[in-house]
Amino acid sequence: MTFSTPKKYAIIRSMNDNLKQTLKLLPSLPGCYIYYNKDNEIIYVGKAKILKRRVMSYFNKKHYDSVKVQVLVSQIERMEYIITNTEVEALILESHLIKKHKPKYNILLKDDKKYPYFLITDEDFPRITVVRKKNLNPEKGRYYGPYTDVRAMYSTLDFLKKIFPLKQCKTPKFKDRPCLYYQIGRCMAPCQNKVTSEEYKNLVKQAELFLAGKQSELMAQLMEQMQKYAASEQFEKAARLRDSYNDLKKTLEKQKVVYENTKLNEDVISMLNEDGIFAIVILMIREGRLIDKKDFVYDVEEEDKTEFFATFFKEYYNTLQLEFPDKIVSNELEKVGEKALYEEWLEIIAHKKVKISYGKSAQGKELQMLADKNARVVLDNAKIKKMVKINEDFNEIGSYLAEKLHLKNFPHRMECYDISHIQGTNTVASMVVFINGLPKKSEYRKFKVRTTEGKPDDFQSMKEVLTRRMSHLGEKKWEKPDLMIIDGGKGQLSSVMEIIEGLGVKDIDVVSLAKRNEEVFLPHQSESVILPRDSGALFLFQRIRDEAHRFAITYHRNLRSKALKHNG
Repeated sequence: MTFSTPKKYAIIRSMNDNLKQTLKLLPSLPGCYIYYNKDNEIIYVGKAKILKRRVMSYFNKKHYDSVKVQVLVSQIERMEYIITNTEVEALILESHLIKKHKPKYNILLKDDKKYPYFLITDEDFPRITVVRKKNLNPEKGRYYGPYTDVRAMYSTLDFLKKIFPLKQCKTPKFKDRPCLYYQIGRCMAPCQNKVTSEEYKNLVKQAELFLAGKQSELMAQLMEQMQKYAASEQFEKAARLRDSYNDLKKTLEKQKVVYENTKLNEDVISMLNEDGIFAIVILMIREGRLIDKKDFVYDVEEEDKTEFFATFFKEYYNTLQLEFPDKIVSNELEKVGEKALYEEWLEIIAHKKVKISYGKSAQGKELQMLADKNARVVLDNAKIKKMVKINEDFNEIGSYLAEKLHLKNFPHRMECYDISHIQGTNTVASMVVFINGLPKKSEYRKFKVRTTEGKPDDFQSMKEVLTRRMSHLGEKKWEKPDLMIIDGGKGQLSSVMEIIEGLGVKDIDVVSLAKRNEEVFLPHQSESVILPRDSGALFLFQRIRDEAHRFAITYHRNLRSKALKHNG
């Protein structure tokens, strides 16, 4: 679907009188604005420091580059607004309204519902259980989470039950004797009065210290308690605490020390997005140690990166059930802005001051780099999973491409080419091959271009590369491609078609992919084809194009490096 850019007067003219009047009466005060469509459905909720200025900005030309805003504005039938005392109140109200109404054009992080939490139950003798977010109920106990790695979470649960042998059964298994959990040291059998209420409460507090990341305080408590038991000759209890202390110490030694001799309590956040995938990583540093890492992956239609991060940030900390850090570090927060507003909001929901940092210091940059490395791994893994899914669904995707792009062939074998050079020096080209949606790296080819060395000429370079490639048609591992994808727009495709037709090659489909708007151009057609932003077909094309570029750049850099060493 394509959208024409509306003019300001056209939008104003199409407004109904009620909406026009509402806009005229907007106050210059903080609050939330709510947009409704013709079916009286809430389609967008936003907050503003100055309602009049923010709402009127939707009808200014500066927003017309955003297709999403164009479509949103065209559907606004009426609006309401709620005035608040402060901007931070507006921020809190906005989160509540979005959660309640789930408006169509607000970013909704639906994937977050799958993440589990630890629950320490509110009973005379509490237990540790695993619950899902949708079942959260403040009356049931204290929650810790979310945990994005379920396998690691259950490993932690097993460790907790070993170190802190809390009650495991909701009701006693037997009336007059402890169950097997007591025999193997995984429960202190409060149901049979094997432990005092005070001792059990201490155990619960220690488990909570562990979940909150307060290891130093926990270790000190265990040592103090162990010494008390030893002094009063309660050697069995002292021995149990000694074992717990040693197990905990071994676990802490495995955790990466980020900064020695520090009480550093920070969350460090990194976000990367490519090909419609947003990968977010939060490194949890407590008392100078990296104690946990949370990964979030969202496969969404194209969104504004800054708006997406702001939405994630608000939702994550608004539902956080762990103790808040003292500082949150992320260079993405600098793009969001409103530092004072978010610090005030965090203080309200965390019940303590939480500093926001953009990671400008040497320490901040080091931590940000570590988070970025983790985010890159998460993003690459998400891409691999998506590619595997594309391979599984390739018959459907291939049929869609064949129909949408009017291809003569089913695109089993797709090839993409890219030229790389610096002002005509060390000119190289890449050819990458994807078969049934997956890269076939053994059939990748790289070309050192000879005819244009020292004089940049992409047309002549591509002509040489395609001539050499077509001379191998039919040879082993040089099978004829079903579809060739060219990086570029209408002009680049026309040049390639001139070369292909000049070589007398037929029965090979050729298209180009223009990066600016991700439009697909077909030979001898002026209008482009738009593939859906969230489709596997567009993702596949983007992956092929990006892989050809990566392969060419890598080869070019290697040649340039060798040349520099030789000249040196």
